[in-house]
Amino acid sequence: MFEYTFPPLPLSKWQATRDTLAVYSKVLGKIRAALTPRQKHWWHASLRVGATGLTTTPIPASRTIFELRLDFATHQMIATTWQGKQWRTPLRGQSAAGFCDEVLSALSRLGIEVEIDRAQFSDDAPRAYESQWVKFYWQTLVQLDAVFKAFQGELRQETSPVQVWPHHFDLAMSWFSGRLVPGQDPNNEEYADEQMTFGFSTGDDTIPAPYFYATAYPWPDGLVEAPLPDDAGWQTEGFTAAVMLYEALVQADRPVEKLLTFLRTVQQAGASLMR
Repeated sequence: MFEYTFPPLPLSKWQATRDTLAVYSKVLGKIRAALTPRQKHWWHASLRVGATGLTTTPIPASRTIFELRLDFATHQMIATTWQGKQWRTPLRGQSAAGFCDEVLSALSRLGIEVEIDRAQFSDDAPRAYESQWVKFYWQTLVQLDAVFKAFQGELRQETSPVQVWPHHFDLAMSWFSGRLVPGQDPNNEEYADEQMTFGFSTGDDTIPAPYFYATAYPWPDGLVEAPLPDDAGWQTEGFTAAVMLYEALVQADRPVEKLLTFLRTVQQAGASLMR
């Protein structure tokens, strides 16, 4: 696999811009969830990584099909219908309320009506948007999407899409063992399936720096004793997961192989203990 170059992404330098992107992605996620046919595990509410930004993928509406895209190459929000109609506006640090209003109004002009809960988009304060940090984030995410898909292709059992969850603003993929969790309702989307989730977070209150994680449900006895590659460790405060800081990739001579080794090691350890 081609060796990528990963830029530094210290959360303290771009957190305000990161939070802006998270808000904008939530608007797109709400619209996608409102109109896309339901999929298991809430996969209809997530976003996907495209060549130049985050996309809803095509969404069916009453008389059209459309796509919304946060384009980080041109720093625009773009709506496109299957008839070729298009609307776009610059990403310029609009408030949550302003961005939500712009997108919904544009969709209405394109003949698309959608109802979403606007309560979490009521803030009308201008937001930060530093294009250079957006560029670094996008360079990181589009490359990680490719690496996660390479890892996904190695797994025989069912996996989720590689997707961005707007509510956490992390890139993630789940692997399913194929077994149901004893005692759980088989129809419970959250807790019925034995699974592991692998992801990338830009940082949070528990770990204020970008990091990779791998977690399991239900948590197998003995997993935190499993050996991990260099630069990785077990996180047990705040949440339980195998964790490797993103900075390890920035410093690595072969970052793709380093990340794949981390993902493979944890998946193999978890799968062996889940049996």
